[in-house]
Amino acid sequence: MYFDNSATTQPYEKVLSAYKKASESYFANPSSFHHKGGEAERLLESARSQIARELGVEAKCCLFTSGGTEGNNIVIKGAAASRKNIGRHIITTAVEHPSVMESCVYLEEKGYRVTYLPVDREGRISVEEVRRALKPDTILVTVGHTNSEIGTVQPIEAIGEMLTHYPNVYFHTDYVQGAAKSPLNIEKAGLDFVTVSAHKFHGLNGTGMLYKHPRTTLEPLMHGGGQENGLRSGTENIAGAAAMAKALRLAKENYAANSRRIEELKKWTAARLKKSGGVLNSPVSRSSPFILNVSFPGIKPEVLVEALAGRGVSISTKTACASKNSEPSAVVLAVTGEQKLAESAVRISFSADTQKQEANYLCSICEEILPQLKKVMEEQQ
Repeated sequence: MYFDNSATTQPYEKVLSAYKKASESYFANPSSFHHKGGEAERLLESARSQIARELGVEAKCCLFTSGGTEGNNIVIKGAAASRKNIGRHIITTAVEHPSVMESCVYLEEKGYRVTYLPVDREGRISVEEVRRALKPDTILVTVGHTNSEIGTVQPIEAIGEMLTHYPNVYFHTDYVQGAAKSPLNIEKAGLDFVTVSAHKFHGLNGTGMLYKHPRTTLEPLMHGGGQENGLRSGTENIAGAAAMAKALRLAKENYAANSRRIEELKKWTAARLKKSGGVLNSPVSRSSPFILNVSFPGIKPEVLVEALAGRGVSISTKTACASKNSEPSAVVLAVTGEQKLAESAVRISFSADTQKQEANYLCSICEEILPQLKKVMEEQQ
């Protein structure tokens, strides 16, 4: 029973087939001038166009990356470097993914100033808070679309509309948890940069996309052959790009068809776990139907995760990039302000294919083992 889809999803069979076919037939370097190289380049550009069409943007704005972490680093560090003569102030939130937070911390060490906006009890910021945080030297606002731990969806389009009055400020969103699951009109939102990662929507690990508006400039992090408009040098992952295009199309169709069913399943699961002593950290409204965060006060999350794993159930503690860190969830702490909830939070994440009998099994096992775990923890204190 797999409930860690926010960490990574199982690739679709058709995606694996697309990858295998592309690897076998389009193995040449797309920068080569010979016939095979031309075939590889045409497949790469076809995949780019397909992904752009699914995202509702122009193909020339889409750059292939290795995933969300690389995309976020390219945007945040690249924007800071290219605009350092304009300003050195960045705005983000207190609940961002580690790839955003650590990039901002890195820039602070280089002399930049970062404002980390606090969130309300639902993990959300307001447009007015962003407006008040703007300074004359603000160069970038980076706000994640869907929170990877509790599922909160931020008011991205409203923030983007407000920022149209501040043309010197770039606007970026980490759309990794939202792509194929929560609609986003990139152009209407006035976004300059958007990052996505294929393994979150049944593609393959190590493949991603960065949307970059033509009006923007970024300093590249890597230098070499100048691939991807000079921003991401290195021989392109042709098969990964083809597989990503296939995954995005299939996932959008599958998630759209199952979103309402999964939302009801999430509510049902939340109600069952609440009866078992769980405290819900995910907001009821304006949140992803695919992410449920629950705290079981008095029980260490890693102990619960291990106990469930022993019964064939996979859940997680925090976002996968930080799950091996035993510190309390910074996101849950920022949202609730309660240390005991941050110290006992677990994440249950669904896919479009999750069935009710699977959720029922998860809840039944929790009802069985939670009293045992709580008794053991109390005896150890």
